[in-house]
Amino acid sequence: MADPAHSRPRAGDKRASSPRSRRRNSIIDDITSGTKVGGSSAALSPQPHDAPRNRSAVAMDWSQPLPIIKALAPKVPMIGKTALMHSLGLSETSKYWDLRTAVTINVIRSFVFTPEPASVAKSQHISLRDPGVKGKVWIANVSLPFTPDDDDVRQAIFGAIDHLAGAPQGDLYTAPELAENTAEWTGYRAGATSSTLPPDTSDADKYAAMMKEVISPTTVLFLHGGAFYLMDPATHRPTTARLAKHTTGRVLSIRYRLAPQHPFPAPLIDALVAYLSLLYPPPGSLHAAVPPEHIVLSGDSAGGNLATSLLLLLLTLQRQSRTVLWGGLPRAVPLPAGTALVSPWMDITGSSPSCADYAHFDYLPGRGAYPNGMPYASDAIWPVTPARTALHVDDALLLHPLVSPLAAKEELWAGAPPVWMVTGWELLSDEDRAVAGRMAKAGVRVR
Repeated sequence: MADPAHSRPRAGDKRASSPRSRRRNSIIDDITSGTKVGGSSAALSPQPHDAPRNRSAVAMDWSQPLPIIKALAPKVPMIGKTALMHSLGLSETSKYWDLRTAVTINVIRSFVFTPEPASVAKSQHISLRDPGVKGKVWIANVSLPFTPDDDDVRQAIFGAIDHLAGAPQGDLYTAPELAENTAEWTGYRAGATSSTLPPDTSDADKYAAMMKEVISPTTVLFLHGGAFYLMDPATHRPTTARLAKHTTGRVLSIRYRLAPQHPFPAPLIDALVAYLSLLYPPPGSLHAAVPPEHIVLSGDSAGGNLATSLLLLLLTLQRQSRTVLWGGLPRAVPLPAGTALVSPWMDITGSSPSCADYAHFDYLPGRGAYPNGMPYASDAIWPVTPARTALHVDDALLLHPLVSPLAAKEELWAGAPPVWMVTGWELLSDEDRAVAGRMAKAGVRVR
């Protein structure tokens, strides 16, 4: 397949046809078909960090009409101007978008791109509000416990960080401890209506009810987006519910630790703990052991970065013939069945050309929007000491392959299971295509 980069519009280019950022629901079918894609290598060099890449939805409870009306009321003049410019064909995107898309993207952009962003703590707090559960979905909350003997999980990751860097890296970051995290099992609830509430029963009972409706053995380990400092499994229930419905399986969405309180590699440790918990359930788990050939890694935006980093970590542990002490026993760490990624954030430095060229197609601020970095108001959690540029990783590790998968050499992807990746005309497009191209050249089935 030819590199599609040559047919896509850049800033000021009006020759291409209408763009569609494809967000397919049927992920497993696409993974198993496995078509290679081409991709060109993007330059990787540190750039100013204008804004975290948060491709997830704006943190707002859209089920409550009054807050929506209050939030949108000041936007009415902007909405009117957008509609007029689009209808007259005077906007940069009028040739490519319909009116609904133009209004939607500009409204979202107006919430995301503000001259004086809220503090990190406030933004994080707002994004963690639980909208509640209702509709055609089962949700069962679980914990992911560990024992002191499981500390080898950390050591395996620290060793992989050193191995991929080619030198010890321990002095470049603060080594996080293991932490007991929580997660949500999600399943499709066929007999419910859009307003059906969950039964007033235990999570164990809800899980049992969910499993009665699960048809496929497919288990998706989902890692939510949110720039590593926002969001939660609760905010991504619409996504995980669709995954459960279209796979006829189940989804485990984990509540990994967030930055800036818990920078890299804390989220990666949490992701590996979740993966091991699927393979080798701790005592008291609701689920039985899941064979690796039934597990699919998945994530969007920052969660797509984390899913890709977890895949690279698993490949590295395999090359090292590294077992992990888990549950008191040395455990093999096999590869999953595949990986499904939606607009994954592959380059934390934001160095790819599309980070500037596609700013008019994206609702996220492009490179240059904040020349001096995001002007967050100071609060209890940001900035930190010692200072760092990115919210979720120390500067010395920005170009590490487990942080920015774009930095991973082609041969590091050899042996990976099938990968399904979706990207559109957006800031992350070039880095996504470059990583997909390297994977394909390494022999990975990529679609």
